[in-house]
Amino acid sequence: MKNNPIKFGTDGWRGIIAQDFTFDNVRACAQGVAHYLRQANLADRGLIIGYDTRFASEDFASTAAEVVAGNGIKVYLCPKPTPTPLVSYGVLAQKAGGAIIITASHNAGNWNGFKYKDERGSSAPDEVTARMEAHTNQALDTGKIARLLLSEALSQGLIEYCDLDAVYFAQVGRLINLDELRRAKLKIVVDAMYGAGVGYLKALLGGDNMEVVEINGERNPIFPGIRPEPIAVNLGKLSATIKEQGAGVGLATDGDADRMGVVDEKGVFLTQLQVFALLCLYFLEVRGERGPIVKTITSSNMLNRMGEMFGVPVYETAVGFKYIAPIMLARKAVIGGEESGGYGFRGHVLERDGILASLYFLDLILKTGKTPSQLLDYLYSKVGPHYYERVDVEFPAEQREAITNRVKKSSPKTIDGVKVAKIDTTDGFRFVLDDGSWLLIRFSGTEPLLRIYSETDSADRAQKLLKIGQEIAGV
Repeated sequence: MKNNPIKFGTDGWRGIIAQDFTFDNVRACAQGVAHYLRQANLADRGLIIGYDTRFASEDFASTAAEVVAGNGIKVYLCPKPTPTPLVSYGVLAQKAGGAIIITASHNAGNWNGFKYKDERGSSAPDEVTARMEAHTNQALDTGKIARLLLSEALSQGLIEYCDLDAVYFAQVGRLINLDELRRAKLKIVVDAMYGAGVGYLKALLGGDNMEVVEINGERNPIFPGIRPEPIAVNLGKLSATIKEQGAGVGLATDGDADRMGVVDEKGVFLTQLQVFALLCLYFLEVRGERGPIVKTITSSNMLNRMGEMFGVPVYETAVGFKYIAPIMLARKAVIGGEESGGYGFRGHVLERDGILASLYFLDLILKTGKTPSQLLDYLYSKVGPHYYERVDVEFPAEQREAITNRVKKSSPKTIDGVKVAKIDTTDGFRFVLDDGSWLLIRFSGTEPLLRIYSETDSADRAQKLLKIGQEIAGV
């Protein structure tokens, strides 16, 4: 029976465990990576392999390591669940040729995934993943996959365990004054969402005046009651704990800790677009730094307004950090981010880092002396109120083309009584209105979902635009 081809999406390949995400398929992906490393003359630099807290992630990681070692390439294997940002930075610290990370990030517990980071520690560009995809599917078709058992590879020195905590902690200490943060009299609640970020913020911040309360801090691959995505619907326990404990802020990291979410001192979730804008304000106003902002098409117009205020350019890309990173590098951008809650920073690895983003947000609170809700009021006093909403709609796979055709043919002249000024097809279909509001309809690059987004001047109108988007798409 012929195997179904493996396709790399926005950030690697993901599948349902035992149905698609199998040991055979992981071996094929690892063979594809090994083949690419040899072709790209990166094999001599070795490869880092990390993994998250999902079911059997450590076993899938060892399986991938056996294949890469079987191809004669040195593997630096993480000895425990490790956040994606640590693995990404580890590529730079180790001067490795790249990294494999076994993780499905924010997906539900029955999923797992295979991420690849290039020699910069960043999400690989399309031309690289296309080559890996071709090598992977060739390996599936031919069955030609090298393998060296873990015990033998360890004894031969082709696999070596590599704990990345120390080099990452040292890097973070260069970027932000951790001693100053630890001395602050502030209680925070950290929701690790049962993911790879368990214990990291507590280790970085605990021990002095700052009190760190961690919830969902054990490994549980079922992710009971939640998906490990730091959005409002999954953060009810964090919100309740903040109110019970009288904490000043809540911080959440997703399944592999490359995304972060914020809940204010009243237990109210701050949207990712609000947090992105506040982080920009932190760098541009509080730290006085200057440099471009890079945002995806799903991010807020507040960033454009901030660019005007501080005299810095704002660049816009399709969704995916693999599109953000090259512009950050070329333009020396101070920050790049996505609507998903993933933010990257100048002076660090060009990849999302939910742990460092959390530390920067805490520093914003301390440097301004404002609570998170006061910070939001302060932001709106500068850029005006902006309300953002998103809805995810599951659909049968065979309906994808029909949905696309419906949206393509709709070409509305007005939406909600306002003229459509522009239709942007950079990534999906974004309808930009004369009053600055926008509605976006696009397919997820990692899941079988249609995502509809809106941003406008009131919460009610944001919901209304979402409903109009669903009508346009016919879902």
